[in-house]
Amino acid sequence: MRVALIHDWLTGMRGGEKALEDLCALFPEAELFTLVHRPGSTSALIEGRPVHRSPIQALPLSLSHYRHYLPLFPTAVEFFDLDRFDLVVSCSHCVAKSVVVPPRARHLCYCLTPMRYAWDQFDAYFGPDRVGAVGSALLRPVLGHLARWDRATAGRVHRYLAISQYVARRIRLYYNRESTVVYPPVDTEFYTPADTAAGATPPGTGGYLVVSALVPYKRIDLAIGAAHRAGVPLTIVGDGPERPRLEALATGVPGITFTGRLPDVDLRARYQAATALLFPGEEDFGIVPLEAQAMGCPVVALGRGGALETVVDGETGLLFDAPTEPAMAEALTRATTVAWDRARIRAHAERFGRTRFLTEMTTIVDETLRAPGTERW
Repeated sequence: MRVALIHDWLTGMRGGEKALEDLCALFPEAELFTLVHRPGSTSALIEGRPVHRSPIQALPLSLSHYRHYLPLFPTAVEFFDLDRFDLVVSCSHCVAKSVVVPPRARHLCYCLTPMRYAWDQFDAYFGPDRVGAVGSALLRPVLGHLARWDRATAGRVHRYLAISQYVARRIRLYYNRESTVVYPPVDTEFYTPADTAAGATPPGTGGYLVVSALVPYKRIDLAIGAAHRAGVPLTIVGDGPERPRLEALATGVPGITFTGRLPDVDLRARYQAATALLFPGEEDFGIVPLEAQAMGCPVVALGRGGALETVVDGETGLLFDAPTEPAMAEALTRATTVAWDRARIRAHAERFGRTRFLTEMTTIVDETLRAPGTERW
């Protein structure tokens, strides 16, 4: 069986790329297709595959400013020639789900989310306070067209898989399609608590932690304000276009540290030492809270979206109700008073491990290949 894996772009190792890595393990002979690939930016398993890139790769500054070519994405993703493949698996948060597959092939979409900025989060990405009044006005019809195209091409997928119940509801709302929930995998073998007797940093001694791409919807500004209000130290791991604004926001605020991206080994040590991980935005799922919990680290999260499916309030973390600094600051203060059972937190994360993901995906692939060729789920 010839398998093609489709991913929107390969420019770093975030949650979607970690799911793609396990899909590569499941399909060891699969070829990869992506709009843009920055060599060396992903794992060795992904980098070792044949990678087919779209024409956007050849455009000026495509590796650093590929998002500026967003209006070209629909044409670019339809450029891929998939005629020789029997199974196409797209890992999609933008346009990957809309590839054109041959009539005999089956197309499974592992949907990270329908496009946030085209559907319900335009202002968070392209509002007047982000790109200026003129830029926002010019981009609104462009994103409106992209949303209509996204809906019109939803039928190209034979079966949708959602990363959470939250995303399943979005798929139903925007694509009018049902989906099967398969939670993304967390590497519980790598993210495992270290032995403090052997010299590892004791848990709870490193202050609060954020691990995130620095983009608007992640609400890192909320975490900075809440930490300042609560008077607690905060380390922010990650990078992205919001970093200059966030660093300016944190100027003069004591105890706020930006590290940029860190190697996985260093990140694991940060989880080990953290008082708690902060998860301030409304997320589709969020693999980072599970990485933290696999280390026995509690999570303080906004009680919306995927966090409702990964954080057990009062047991593996605390959920706060409103995306406001006072609500989050109160949760930070309360987290220091809880006697966390770190072994219990770890046990909860183990339910989301790689073995479970690979078993569920194998079953679904077999079901899809056995179904009549015209069937849509």
